[in-house]
Amino acid sequence: MSALPGWHADDAAAALDAFRRTCAAPGPNPPQAAGVTGNPADLAAACAAATDVGTDKAKKFFEGRFSAYRIVRPANGAEPERRAGFLTGYFEPELVGSLEPGPGYAAPVLARPDDLVTLAPGETAPGLDAIYKAGRRTTTGLEPYPDRAAIEDGAVAAHTRPVLWLRDAVDLFVLQVQGSGRARLPDGRSVRVLYDGKNGQPYTSIGKLLVAEGHLPLNGLSLERWTTWLRANPDHARRLMRMNKSYIFFRVEPVEDARLGPPGAAGAPLSPGRSMAVDGNLWRYGLPFYLEGKLPGQPGRGHLVVAADTGSAILGPARGDLYVGTGAKAGVAAGDLHDRMGFVVLLPKPIGEPRP
Repeated sequence: MSALPGWHADDAAAALDAFRRTCAAPGPNPPQAAGVTGNPADLAAACAAATDVGTDKAKKFFEGRFSAYRIVRPANGAEPERRAGFLTGYFEPELVGSLEPGPGYAAPVLARPDDLVTLAPGETAPGLDAIYKAGRRTTTGLEPYPDRAAIEDGAVAAHTRPVLWLRDAVDLFVLQVQGSGRARLPDGRSVRVLYDGKNGQPYTSIGKLLVAEGHLPLNGLSLERWTTWLRANPDHARRLMRMNKSYIFFRVEPVEDARLGPPGAAGAPLSPGRSMAVDGNLWRYGLPFYLEGKLPGQPGRGHLVVAADTGSAILGPARGDLYVGTGAKAGVAAGDLHDRMGFVVLLPKPIGEPRP
């Protein structure tokens, strides 16, 4: 592990803090599938051992309790071995909202509907196509949950209610793409708007749609650029946003620690620059990963992070989405992060194995 590029220069204490926080979390709901990589008993033992580790011993803790494995895509025919994966960034948007509708607050943020049934990873339901990750409870069983267009047209109005009102549909769409956010209320307070389920319909990237239709070029496509375009072209915007059939529901809670992000899929508050979303069908939350490469705005050649979240577009073993923080500055940093990156997973050593 000490031979990893940049290992000695990275701040292992910050990674240890994120690791402890993830260890203390209640865990995902529903739980991850039993077959994901990362032995739960060995990881729990590492979590217990991390409790009393001093910050000056953080690096030795990871070296002693984990073994490093580089994630490599094997050669396949004429395609050579690939050592690089792909890393993007995400953030917690800071929006303007109100607990009541009114002038300037036109877009409702909906609560989780009472007829929404979320399927566990790998779970299927009789009569429901496997493409759907959630369903609607009916007297005869589950059926596909309404898509974005139907929900916007009132298809679930009897089963949900607004928990917050945002300025417009574009702000709501940004909140749903990021999965959570903060909202500043008219009285100056801030509340956290947290993910509380989705309709299980397929996700479609609006950035890809904008590029495919020739509205914006791929080069320089940032959050600010595509949201500005949507607001300037409301008719196109409504149509394009509705092409993303996925729809997210939320709950509202107080902001307990402004330094940390919202809870990720593991149930732990996200640590800026140290919490990463991974494919939750492949990797167990809580596993440390070492990113081999230069991150924008970060010194060094490597970065130790912890798997604490997931996302619809985060698929495959060498694919990550790094949480970078809250607000507009973090949004710019997240938009700039789309780089090839080496991925090294740190798997906990088996219980009883001798350690240095």
